[in-house]
Amino acid sequence: MSFSQVLQTYDLLDSAHVNGERVADWLKQNGANTVEVKRIEGARGYTDFIRVTIPGSEGRSRGGSAPTLGVIGRLGGIGARPSQIGLVSDADGAIVALATALKALHMQAQGDQLPGDLIVATHICPHAPTIPHEPVPFMGAPIDMATMNKHEVVPEMDAILSVDTTKGNRILNHKGVAISPTVKEGYILPVSNDLVNVLEIVSGCPARVLPLSLYDITPYGNDLYHVNSILQPATATTAPVVGVAITAEIPVPGCATGASHVPDLDVATRFCLEVAKAFGAGRLQFYDREQFAHAQTLYGSLTHFQTMGR
Repeated sequence: MSFSQVLQTYDLLDSAHVNGERVADWLKQNGANTVEVKRIEGARGYTDFIRVTIPGSEGRSRGGSAPTLGVIGRLGGIGARPSQIGLVSDADGAIVALATALKALHMQAQGDQLPGDLIVATHICPHAPTIPHEPVPFMGAPIDMATMNKHEVVPEMDAILSVDTTKGNRILNHKGVAISPTVKEGYILPVSNDLVNVLEIVSGCPARVLPLSLYDITPYGNDLYHVNSILQPATATTAPVVGVAITAEIPVPGCATGASHVPDLDVATRFCLEVAKAFGAGRLQFYDREQFAHAQTLYGSLTHFQTMGR
């Protein structure tokens, strides 16, 4: 179970004074050795990017060959102060990502080391702006999406789980956790059966899938409608990316407070950890490599969908 780690992370982030250095110190106190923090100033304030690497027993950081999983907590901000008091719904991505890191560190201390390296990245901003969006307002961010990707998506990630609150829509009316199809180099690929199996096991429920349009996997700023930023990491990497969506039965604004549901965050955290175990051990695939190669032979490169277009 990761319930304890989710609660500890929630309590840490639920503060107007929290910042990247505090989070880094907390991770180090729990056994992390490789933690990076960088403050980035933007037109609407600043945020602290934080990235922690947890070595696997056969991970590349130790000279091994096991693949590396990236877990990105995707969000605009954990708070919308001064307009909102407390932790906002949009913070769920950061909570799950950091709780995943914390649980992996606690497992390591108890002798259960992941096979591959785990890289967890997110950013800490307790005073982010809000932006208009239909059907409910979104959280904005002090910096642009390209900057966010630059600091959260790194080449060492062989596959990425992008965790994001995805409650501000009417296309997925389910409370809990859903996954997206795999996205790679401009292609929306079939949903991974391996990931479906993991989600059903950890949730005890049939897997829910987040529908995507081609617009959703293009970069922000091109004036196309995006369900949210959950697949934005896919615009900045050749690695396969899958969205891990925290969902609700009704549209919930990203800037709403009191809207985080710890049991759902626990499911998402356990999902990320089980994927890390299986992916690092070579027992789980995000996509079919032969099918992807065949698609490219038939239809060519779609990497232009990773750009701003014409």
